[in-house]
Order: sequence, then structure tokens, then C-alpha cells
Amino acid sequence: MTGGTMIAVRELRKAYGPHAVLDGVDITVPRGEIFALLGPNGAGKTTTVNVLSTLVRPDGGTVAVGGVDVLRDPASARRVIALTGQYASVDGFQTGEENLVMMGRLAHLGARGARRRASELVERFALSSVARRRVDTYSGGLRRRLDLAISLIAAPPVLFLDEPTTGLDPRSRNDLWEVVRGLADDGTTILLTTQYLEEADRLADTVAVLDAGRIIAEGSPEQLKRRLSGGHIELRFGGERELSAAAALGLADAVIDRETCSLRVPAAEPVRAIQTLLAATDRAGIPVQNLSIITPTLDDVFLALTGHGAPDDAPSAADRNDDTEMAA
Repeated sequence: MTGGTMIAVRELRKAYGPHAVLDGVDITVPRGEIFALLGPNGAGKTTTVNVLSTLVRPDGGTVAVGGVDVLRDPASARRVIALTGQYASVDGFQTGEENLVMMGRLAHLGARGARRRASELVERFALSSVARRRVDTYSGGLRRRLDLAISLIAAPPVLFLDEPTTGLDPRSRNDLWEVVRGLADDGTTILLTTQYLEEADRLADTVAVLDAGRIIAEGSPEQLKRRLSGGHIELRFGGERELSAAAALGLADAVIDRETCSLRVPAAEPVRAIQTLLAATDRAGIPVQNLSIITPTLDDVFLALTGHGAPDDAPSAADRNDDTEMAA
């Protein structure tokens, strides 16, 4: 591993019987970046995280995390990583503060060091108002926040998040996104798997799409979206007469939607297209009620690359555990 690279994976392979879960996966994550791994259920996302976090040994390839060879020295690798899985693994009969102190003691911080670190994390994760309440009284969002705080008790430079917002309501999900983004801003390197494409779009510096054990596309969210030629300008009109008049202008490849009284025009360069469209409607004396720029989303990218829609926001238990069951 060289320079600022914190995660380096080359030709990673893992099979269970005749089924190849990972078939030559390459991943590079620079220091302080968030790398999102997307893919349909069973694509190999959780298996990848399990290999990187020393829980599963691969059949081939090399894995280095934080400058440590994970396969040759897993004990040292565990000192530089933390893993937060799909479900909060906290003790409901203890308070949040007690959970943090206990994990600090297990991390060999000593009694005083564990209390000091627990106090820091309570403040950082906005848990002060509930720190001395039993965890079984926490909401799902608070439990996930505490679980993430516990993962950071030993201040690891690399954090693996395996579907960290599964089951959270939208507000709790947004709160956790802010925490994760803040961790990266402070220098923590994060590899994230997620079922939510909006999550990857909001958080990730780099997104990789994993399908059938291979990475089939990689880039920033904007780079991936630019691969699709799906940008449109939508002009909405006040009535059928205005819509028909606009349609008669002969705009190239325009699509009429009479139900919404709108016209969609493909636009590779949105700014120039808007200028052209407004000039044309103005010359014809056609008032435009509303104008929108419609660009491809990561959902569109996912559909185009994998041949099916994005993962469900609430996948079944069987689907969520595809990779884990294979690794058992």
C-alpha cells in the first residue's frame, strides 16, 4: 500500500461450492474518503466486508487495510478497523454510557481512559440527553448512533458500515448520514454497503456497483449518472392549447405528456437547451408555466447496469442475509 491509500483490494475471490460470490474484485479507497458498494441482494457486498474485516478468509487475492496485510496479519488488521453491521449490537440492559465504558475497557483503554473516551463519544454523537438511560428505551435511530459510537471507541482509522441505516425512519437516516459524513471529514476512511441509492448519492466520494461477484462500474455519483443519456428539460403549460402550440414548434425528439400538460425535450447540455427552448416559446408567444431539469438518478444507473431495479428499501430478512448465510 502506498501514499494515502487506506484500503487496497486486488483480484479478491471467494466461492461457496460451485457458486462464485466474489470473482476478481478490485477496490482502492484513499484516506478520508467514503466508498459505497452497491449491488443487488446476494451480489457479494457483505462477503466483501467480511473478508476485509477478517471474518471470512478469501480463496484468492490480496487485501490491505491501513497498511496491514489482512490475510497475513489479521490480528494487527483488527487494530486499525471497526465494523458496524446491519443491526445494532448493544446491551439493552445497560445505559448508553455503560455500553461505551464497557467496550472501552475491552479495548484496553483502562478505567479512566474508557470513561474519558465514552464522554467524548457521547458528546460527539449527541447522546448526552440519553446517555444514562437504559438502551432498551432508545429509538432505533439512537441505538444505531450508539452502535456507531461504540465502533469508534478505539479511534480506528478505517470503518466498515454494512447497511448501517437498515430499518431507520427517514429522519433518523438523515441524522446518521450527517454523523458519517462528519467522520470522513475528520479523516476516517469509510467503506459503506447500502440498499439505499440515495444514501450512496448523498455520502459517497466513489460508488462501485457489484453484480454477480464483479464490479461492473465505478466512479463518483455524478460520473456514473453522466454515463446515461437521459437528461431532459420538462416544460409545463397552463392548458391544452399552449401544449399543442409548443408541440407544433417541432422540437427534436420532444415527448408530449397530455396528462400533466407538459413537454419533455432531451438535453445533453441543460443550460444551452433551456436558453433555446425559452427563446422558441417566447418567439411563438407561448407562456411556460413551469420548467424543470430532469437528470438521471443512481436508480436509473443501477437499472441500466444490472438489468433490474434498485434493491427494495425494506428487503426481506432472507434477502438481507444472502451473503451472510453463504459465509456461515
